[in-house]
Amino acid sequence: MTAFQFSILFAAALLLTTLARLWLAQRHLAHIAAHRGAVPQAFSEKIDLSAHQKAADYTSAKTRFSMLGMLFDAALLLAFTLGGGIQWISDACLRTFSTPIAQGMAVIVSVLLLSSLLEMPFGLYRTFVIEARYGFNKMTLALYLADALKGLFLGAVLGLPLMYGVLWLMGRMGGNWWLYVWGVWMAFNLLLLFIYPTFIAPLFNKFQPLQDEALRARIGALLGKCGFTASGLFVMDGSKRSTHGNAYFTGFGKTKRIVFFDTLLERLTPEEIEAVLAHELGHFKHRHVAKRIVATFALSLGFLWLLAQLMQAGWFYQGLGVTTQSTALALLLFFMVLPVFSFLLQPLMSAYSRRHEFEADAYAAQQTDARDMASALVKMYQDNASTLTPDPLYSTFYDSHPPAPVRIARLQTL
Repeated sequence: MTAFQFSILFAAALLLTTLARLWLAQRHLAHIAAHRGAVPQAFSEKIDLSAHQKAADYTSAKTRFSMLGMLFDAALLLAFTLGGGIQWISDACLRTFSTPIAQGMAVIVSVLLLSSLLEMPFGLYRTFVIEARYGFNKMTLALYLADALKGLFLGAVLGLPLMYGVLWLMGRMGGNWWLYVWGVWMAFNLLLLFIYPTFIAPLFNKFQPLQDEALRARIGALLGKCGFTASGLFVMDGSKRSTHGNAYFTGFGKTKRIVFFDTLLERLTPEEIEAVLAHELGHFKHRHVAKRIVATFALSLGFLWLLAQLMQAGWFYQGLGVTTQSTALALLLFFMVLPVFSFLLQPLMSAYSRRHEFEADAYAAQQTDARDMASALVKMYQDNASTLTPDPLYSTFYDSHPPAPVRIARLQTL
């Protein structure tokens, strides 16, 4: 393949992917608008029309804004690649830093920081306009900026050593470098699973032990019944950022924690909380987390092997607007354009996730009353203003959880 041919292939793939995403979003908007006037029959007794229309308007606002983000992301990618942005940054870093690894790290960090800075207005608008308009945002600008700085700090502390190690291995381990990098990547992700509950999450939220003794006893009985052990039951102050609610378990091995958003505990009954927790335990019982980790590692191995083949091809760099060849530029370019060429994997990944959600729901129905799980879901859909009428094709591509009518109907059969 020549550089010109790859440039044409990349531009065509980016155009087609962007148009497909915009078309799916437009379908989603049209489907929601067509069903805005009436609550689906299965929910007519539990959700009033005003709540249904709020969810429709909220989802539509997010979808329209995401379409603007799609266009911006495509333009930014073109500017960095065929527009010569990465080559310009690389030239500046070559003049400033003396060693190949330092030059490579400087290029990658510069691109990531510039991308984050350019995308920040989108995050601000999403949080302080859209989320605030529909009554969800509780963040102040100071808290938003503090979160951003903490994220930047974590990225430096955890990401820079990893980046250095990856670039060193790519330069020193010969043709099989991708196997060594894969091993480091796996170890890094497993380390994050261990340290996230106790070291990373508390940087952003406060976690207090669950105080409600009756609820603790109910949950303890469920954990014993399911054969699950956890290092503690915690309530997270999610309300300081948003009114959205959720529950999850996090960690790995002995560091596993069960976490409830304080907003969730305020809305659900003890029976519904138990059912939601049983759903989360269903993920554990069916080893969904382990399966997803294995799937992620398998995909990463395949991608790293592919990168190893491409980094030796001059047309790969030149076709993306870069005349300088280096391990760092190959790594950066590959993962920047990967989403363009892997778009059709999205519905497969979503289907895999939805299958896990159905299995976890079925497990919850075995351990608790399925009606409690169904009623909890209705409240959570209502509180989070999640639309009950997504476009089926859009949902097939993007939704990691089954649409509300399908999920509730499945629970009712259980």
